[in-house]
Amino acid sequence: MACCFTRAALGHPIPFSYLDLRLAPHGLDGTLTVHAIDLAHDLNLESPGLLLSQSFVEGNRVGILALVQSRLVMMADGATLQLEPGKIEALPERQSVGLQMSARWTRLPGVLEVRCGLFPYDPQHQTFLNIYEGERLAHQEIFDKDRQVFEYFTGSHQGTRAVVKKFVPAGVHHIFIGPDHILFIIGLMLMGGGLFRLLKIVTAFTVAHSITLALATLNIVNPPSHIIEPAIALSIMYVGADNLMVGKEGRDLRTWIAFFFGLLHGFGFATVLRQFGLPAQAIGWSLFSFNLGVEIGQALIVLAVVPLLAMIHRRNHRLAARIVKAGSVCVILTGGYWFLQRLLFD
Repeated sequence: MACCFTRAALGHPIPFSYLDLRLAPHGLDGTLTVHAIDLAHDLNLESPGLLLSQSFVEGNRVGILALVQSRLVMMADGATLQLEPGKIEALPERQSVGLQMSARWTRLPGVLEVRCGLFPYDPQHQTFLNIYEGERLAHQEIFDKDRQVFEYFTGSHQGTRAVVKKFVPAGVHHIFIGPDHILFIIGLMLMGGGLFRLLKIVTAFTVAHSITLALATLNIVNPPSHIIEPAIALSIMYVGADNLMVGKEGRDLRTWIAFFFGLLHGFGFATVLRQFGLPAQAIGWSLFSFNLGVEIGQALIVLAVVPLLAMIHRRNHRLAARIVKAGSVCVILTGGYWFLQRLLFD
């Protein structure tokens, strides 16, 4: 009986926008296709069907271009591009309006930044971006209410330099705003030791986190962050506890500890790296540059901490022992706090 009262489902158009950009050595050519429903809404038109008439579109060219130019901005190496409008046409078969545009530059930029928020009235609206270098489809991206800025690194020498310029400082910055990584490194250095031993510890940590950073970035191994972050906190607690046990048992396993737990920290670095939106065409350079930045930040921490601890160990063994004990207790307590926080509240 219920089937007797069913009615046919009526489909309705889903208004999306499409932006195609073709990059060349002397400039770019673009085509923007916007749905008549979205454009009619923001132009305060009574009917979207009006925009399917070529004569109406031509008559309202100034208003349409003003709307688009206020919501679509492109920058080449930090300089705003002057987009020259081209042909505008009604596309009845697609229920859309098409706009052509172009911009010129003296040479292919290293990074092209696209800022796109076309129709904010609709939180479900999406704009699909296709970037071509020559005839090759180089990248695809989707803009929505949560993602309105995208950086594309071109496949040129300028693009490679732009990748390095962005991701090396990002790696350094991440180390200095990541107290868990800093505390882990300091915890490993508290016991002091000769230059060769400390070099082995730092190298083991570097090799380990480089391995998992690459594996996670390439999506070969990608454990969830709600497991990795508490595990990193546990690694900090273990380093502090190990420092307290070394004095009693006389063994030093810091190299192995640095390698094993460095694997965990690499997954943590990868989580941050993915938030930058890795350029697919320069994945190797972005990975290398970010890792290099991490190593620079790590080296700066080691250079600041190790000479001070070495001087204390040489001049006053009793004071050095107290610093190791007190520092290790602080490392354990801080790591324990982070563990509970990340396990229960994150």
